[in-house]
Order: sequence, then C-alpha cells, then structure tokens
Amino acid sequence: MRVSVALFTADLRVHDNPVLVAALKDAERVVPLFVVDSGIRRTGFVVPNRAAFLADSLADLDAALRARGGRLVVRTGDVVEETCRVAAETGAAVVHIAGGVSRYAVRREERLRAELAGDRRELRVHDASLTAVPPGALTPAGKGKDHFAVFSPYFRRWESFSVRGVRRAPKEVPVPDVRSADLPSANSLASGSPSPALPTGGESEARRRLRSWLSGPLSGYDDRHDDLAADATSRLSPYLHFGCLSPTELLHKARGQDNPGADAFVRQLAWRDFHHQVLAARPDAAHHDYRPRHDRWRRAKKDIEAWQEGRTGYPVVDAAMRQLSHEGWMPGRARLLAASFLTKTLYVDWRVGARHFLDLLVDGDLANNQLNWQWVAGTGTDTRPNRVLNPRIQARRFDPDGAYVRRWLPELRDLDARTIHRVPALDAAARADLDYPAPIVDLTAGADRFREGRGR
Repeated sequence: MRVSVALFTADLRVHDNPVLVAALKDAERVVPLFVVDSGIRRTGFVVPNRAAFLADSLADLDAALRARGGRLVVRTGDVVEETCRVAAETGAAVVHIAGGVSRYAVRREERLRAELAGDRRELRVHDASLTAVPPGALTPAGKGKDHFAVFSPYFRRWESFSVRGVRRAPKEVPVPDVRSADLPSANSLASGSPSPALPTGGESEARRRLRSWLSGPLSGYDDRHDDLAADATSRLSPYLHFGCLSPTELLHKARGQDNPGADAFVRQLAWRDFHHQVLAARPDAAHHDYRPRHDRWRRAKKDIEAWQEGRTGYPVVDAAMRQLSHEGWMPGRARLLAASFLTKTLYVDWRVGARHFLDLLVDGDLANNQLNWQWVAGTGTDTRPNRVLNPRIQARRFDPDGAYVRRWLPELRDLDARTIHRVPALDAAARADLDYPAPIVDLTAGADRFREGRGR
C-alpha cells in the first residue's frame, strides 16, 4: 500500500490545494501533516493574533478532513525532523509541500529534500499553491534578470499568464494509522491576548466571506476601496496569508465578474504575487533595503511610542493605529498613511514599523508586509521614492466626513468633519476641551528633515 505525506504550511485548506490533490493521486493513503514549527516560534513570528487565527484554521482543516474520512496529523518540533519521522513511521515514499519564498522556507525545503533523499524518499514542491502565478514564472527580457523590480511591466505579463485550473476538493482522504498530537490552542502557540475584534480563522469562514464579497461589494471596489469609512475592502487577506483561501481560485472567481471593481481587485492580487516574486529573488529584502538610500534614520523612542499607541496628534494616523490594535488588521490606505507618517514625516527606520505591524497584523507575512513598507519608505520598488503622504490632505480625500476618525477616536466623536480636519492646527486654547494630544511634529519640519536626511 503506497503512502504519501501532504505537508501543510501556508495552505490550510482542502479546496484547490495542489499539495493535497497530488498526494492523493500519488498514493492510496495520505498523511495530512502539520508541524507546529519550533524554529518559527523562536523567531518571534508567532504572535497572539496569528496564533489565534492559526488555531482556528487548523481546527477547521481537521474538521474538513474528518468529513472526508480523514484527520489532520499534528506534530510539534523541527519540521524537517518530524516530517522525516512521520514518513519513516508510515513508509511514505513521497512528501508533497507548497513552495515558499522566504529564506526560512527555502532553507527548510533544502534541508527536507536532503534528509528525505538520505532515506531514499522524495520531496515534491508545488510552486502554484501559495500564489496565483508562481514566483519565478515571469522574468524580464535581458541577461541576468531574475525578477521584475517594477510593478507595471510585471502586471502586463501577469495578466496574460495562463493560470492553472482550480482543483476540486477531494471526496475522501484515507489516512493510515499514525500518531498525532492534539490540535494546538492559541495559548499553546503564543502567550498573550489577541486583539479584541480579531476575525475567526479557517477555510469555512474564508469561503463564507468569499461568497459574500462576490455577491455584491466587489462591484464597487474600484470606487470605494480607498474610502476609509466605507470599510469596502474584501478583508480576505488573512485567509490568503494562511492559505485558507486559494489565490488561484480567488483570481478565477474575480475574473468571472464583469465590472470595474473586479478589475481593480485583480490588480491587488497581482501586487501580492509581485511582492512574492521579489522576495523569492531577493530574500535579503525582508530585512535589508532593496534599494539603499543611505538614510540617517532617527532613533526617536517617544515619537515611535506615540505612533504605536495612536496619539501622534494627527487623527487619521491615530485612527489607523488604533484600528490595528483592536482588530489586528487595517485597510490598505490606512497602512500607507501610517507607514508614510513613520518613515517620511518622523523619519524613523521602516524596519521599526514593519516589526510593529508583524506583531499585530493577522495577515502579516514577510513578502507583503516588508516590501510594502519598503515601497512606502522609498527603499523598495516605488518609482517615486521621495513622495510624502500628507496626513491632513489624505484625511480630507479619503475620510472627508470624518466618520473613520470618529469610529476609532472616541475623544473626537462629537466634532464635525471640518473641525476634525483642523484638529492638528488648533491652538492650545482651542485644544483645551479635547482629550487629544497636540501634534508631535510639524508636517513642514518633518518633510524638510526627511529631505535633509536622505540627502536629496
């Protein structure tokens, strides 16, 4: 009886999962395996918000497998050691895994291939599992160019790429007799409390949200995705990050909607793939400047704390940071505003902001988080590296009625829109009745300091 292992990583689903489908095709019995990775836990990447979402997702995956006659096999420890141990215990000849792009994932894959080969077993990597277009599938013309460094030409090629078809969820998943640990709880994965309004994890919730998104809100995405008060984005990013939802299936379904909103949404999926192909080619970009600007970043502890706590004196920035704390999530426009304020107005190292986001974002991953931060900081792929987003102008444009600010800053809830937009300019007397801080920086002075520090 042939046995194979389907090693789940960031693909916690049964629908459109090439790893699971290939493992079932390869053998009569399959071990659906998840290893609680002690290596990742030591890096500090597993934080309360993502731990809670992961625990939900694993429980939901186990339930889906049990509905198909199987179960999720859980082990704890080093992924390579535990996977090889399971393969030896069950006599599995092949292990299937989704290809990752981070340096950690690539090294883990290399170790696993070598260890399995030593036991005369095989590792098969599926590169079309975590992105719609595999990271290395598109490269620019020209000798020695291994990835696209600018989004627009990448997107033109991405649009015409022949994306694989959607794989059906298996009807049955026969699992051999093999030992399993209990499903992990959030507390066993990370100490600390998650954000109060954290979304529920898992494929079931992902597919429910997907149906709701496609049935109506998607059509208005083009006009409303930057409207902070409208909350008109999909909120599917956590489910994509954990692989509870297939980016390939999502792309096919979005392309099936004939409206401008779908077109704009597809472009965002392309941005996700773009960042993955950059990180795959340049893994150092997770922590080092993709394009060094020789910045002289400030070490401004009090300013950083004010930014983290949502008390900079600029209402739209503070609203964004308080939403992050409460939900473990924030819309893309809010991320851009908060990141620009830290890096361009306060002139603080993008790595400080990226680390804080990773401490809280339920959808935080190295490719999208780090490279978006670099894009805003001007050390990444942005073709206008010195642009500065003025928070007052951005607030008037994307929260004109002040509704987003009032939602997250209760101390300003009784102010009308005109007053909210004037808050940073109020004098001490006018501010006396507000329980809200004065601005920690003058915008003009901040912009001048940034230009001087970058040496433009």
